[in-house]
Amino acid sequence: MMENCAGDAVFRYRGSTFDSMIESLGAVFGAFDADLVGRAENFHWALDLAGCESAALITGSHQTGFQFRAQWSSDATERLSIVVPRRGGMGVTYGSRMAEAREGKLLLYRNFEWDSVSIQGQSNLIDELVLNWSLIQRTVGETFDLPFNGSLDLLPEVGLSTPVGRTIGNLTEAIIDGLRHNGPLHQSPIAMHHMTQALADLVIRMVPHRLSHLLNKKPHMIAPGHIRRGIEFMRANVNQPITMPMVANAAGVSTRALEAGFRAFKNTTPAAYLQMLRLQAAREDLLDPGNRMLMKEICLKWGFFQFGRFAAVYRAHYGENPSETRKRVCGSHSRNSF
Repeated sequence: MMENCAGDAVFRYRGSTFDSMIESLGAVFGAFDADLVGRAENFHWALDLAGCESAALITGSHQTGFQFRAQWSSDATERLSIVVPRRGGMGVTYGSRMAEAREGKLLLYRNFEWDSVSIQGQSNLIDELVLNWSLIQRTVGETFDLPFNGSLDLLPEVGLSTPVGRTIGNLTEAIIDGLRHNGPLHQSPIAMHHMTQALADLVIRMVPHRLSHLLNKKPHMIAPGHIRRGIEFMRANVNQPITMPMVANAAGVSTRALEAGFRAFKNTTPAAYLQMLRLQAAREDLLDPGNRMLMKEICLKWGFFQFGRFAAVYRAHYGENPSETRKRVCGSHSRNSF
């Protein structure tokens, strides 16, 4: 599987010096620092990109190894990368830890978490499938029914000799094949959506991370009646200025019991759960191409009175700014200013 068809890539960018690579890649990915590992008088490199809304494929070929450190800007988009090495390898450092993609092993990493990346080996060839982090965040929210942001602490290395590794690897290869050379997934956005969603589900359910223990809850661990009543009250009044004592009263328990119940059965607080419901409602408005409300009006509608705070929470939860969501859906005709 590791020798799949990256070798027949038609590279869009190429050069014969290390400096030309830095200049070209900086124009594509933003500013970063890089250093060669060893010496190379003629540093041949090549790069190709392919992608759609939910995923992208980066294929890189380099004469010799090097390492680089990104300089993330405040508006950079968060992503999850699945690295498939064809020749050589790739390593990512997190402080004192290092994870590698090499023969028989995939590498998974979130772009905002690593300190440096090293490209390893002579004449290396690497495929990197990149998923929008918002897809991962949405999948986490739907799987665990709780608000989520920040790091998942995913296990970064996945061995292809394991059933989990083979399953994730085979689906990753299928998406890569469908993207390369303007492949069929470019003409089938529905198929692309389902395949990337399936890959996100596999990662969340099969690769260990800091929420994995919640997958082991028994089916009978259903939230008790007062928690369900509280959630029903929240959903019915999500656009109203409700308070936690009001939710507790509707649920028929004290505020302290409501708090304890949400922590035990939803792994969150009632206030955070309500915020998640309001974020979801605001996002539905932003994703509606027929909605012509101003961003300010949407914020107020769903109980967000500090617009800067709303944007920060929205970005942490969905991996993009609310203005980016609306621009993607409505194009240049969107009314997305505060």
